[in-house]
Amino acid sequence: MCKRLLLVGMLALAATFLFPGVRGAAAVPTIRIGINAPLTGDIPKVGEGTKYAAQMWLEDINAAGGLDVGGKKFKVELIIEDNESKAESAVTVATKLITEDEVLAIIGPQASKQAVPAGEVANNYKTPMISPWSTNPDTTKDRPYVFRGCFLDPFQGPVAANFIKDEFGFKKAAVLYDVASDYPKGLAEFFKKAWEEINGPGSVVAFESFTTKDVDFSSQLTKIIQSGADVLFTPQYYNEVALIVQQAHQLGWDKPIVGSDSWGSAETVKLCGKDCYGLFFSTHYAAAGATGATKEFIDRYNAKYGYVPDDVGALTWDSMRILQQAIQDTGGLSGDVKKDRQAVRDALAKIKNFEGITGKMTFTEDGDPIKCAVIVRISDKGEFEFYKSVCP
Repeated sequence: MCKRLLLVGMLALAATFLFPGVRGAAAVPTIRIGINAPLTGDIPKVGEGTKYAAQMWLEDINAAGGLDVGGKKFKVELIIEDNESKAESAVTVATKLITEDEVLAIIGPQASKQAVPAGEVANNYKTPMISPWSTNPDTTKDRPYVFRGCFLDPFQGPVAANFIKDEFGFKKAAVLYDVASDYPKGLAEFFKKAWEEINGPGSVVAFESFTTKDVDFSSQLTKIIQSGADVLFTPQYYNEVALIVQQAHQLGWDKPIVGSDSWGSAETVKLCGKDCYGLFFSTHYAAAGATGATKEFIDRYNAKYGYVPDDVGALTWDSMRILQQAIQDTGGLSGDVKKDRQAVRDALAKIKNFEGITGKMTFTEDGDPIKCAVIVRISDKGEFEFYKSVCP
C-alpha cells in the first residue's frame, strides 16, 4: 500500500514539474501567462484596460474548454501583476513572473518607461514578451524574445509631422514633452527630426520639456506662445494632456494642438472636456464608426465594463490573440517551460498577415509589426472619430 501511495505521489509531482500550475496527476495541464500592467500609479486606466481585455480573452478560452495545442486541451491561467507605473517595479514583476510563477510568456508592460527595462529581463531569461503599446524602438532592439503589438515612434513621428503639414500647411511647430519618460522624449525627438526635414532647420521654434509629476506648464507654454509657432505637438499621457491643453487655452493659445497614441485613453476627454474637442492625434484604431471584428470587440467590452475601450484595450486583445496563435503554432508543448518558451518565441517570429482589430500585421526580424497608423479627430461629442489612415 505504501509503495502504491508513493507511486501516486511521484506521478503527481512529475505532472507538476512538467506543466507548472498543475495540481495533481489527474489535473488538466495549465499554461500560465503573465500580465505586467500599471494597475496603480500615474496611468491606472491603462492597467485597467489591459486587465479587462486579457480577462475577456480568457473568457473565450474557458468557454472553449481550454486552449487546443497540438490536439491537447490546456487550461490557461492569467497571473496579473501591478507594476505601479514604475520602471523598477516592472522589472521586479517581470522577474517574479518568470522565475517564481514560471509563466510561458508575458503580455506587457504597456508604457515604454516600463517596457524597455522589463524587456531586458524577459530577453535575458529567454521568455517571450509582447508589449501591446510601447512604441519606443529600444523595447525590442537587439532582443529576439521581445515583441510588440503596435507601430514604432520612428514611424509615428513622421506620421504626425506629415499630417500637420498636409492638413494645415504650417511651417513652424512647437513641442512640449516629458524629458524624464522614454516614450514622450523619444517621440518628441522623432517628430522634431521629421518636421525639420520637411520645413528646414530651425522650423521647430520651441522644444520645451518638463519632468514627470509636473502639473504647472505655464512657463513652457508662455515660451511656446511667444515663439510664433503655428501648432503644438505634445506626445503625453492622458493625465497630462488635459492640464497642458487647458492651461494653453487659458494663456491664450488658439491654434491646433496635436497629440499621439498616448492620447487614446477613455480618460482623455473625461479630464479634458470641451478643450480637447476638434483636436487630432495619431493612434492605433478609432472606436467611432468601427466595423466587423473591431466593432464586436468594442460592443462586448462596452457592455461588460461600461465604457468604450481605448487603444490599450484593443492592442492588448490583439496581443493576447497573437500569443494564442503562436502557442498553437508550436504544434504541441513539451512541459519543459524553457523549451516551450523557445518554441513560442520562434512561432511568434514567423507570424505573417495577422488580422488584428487594430489592423493587419506581420512581424519583422526585430519583433516589430508592420502596420498602419490612424489619425483620429475628437468630435464635438467627445468621440474618437476616424479621420484618415497612414500606412508604411
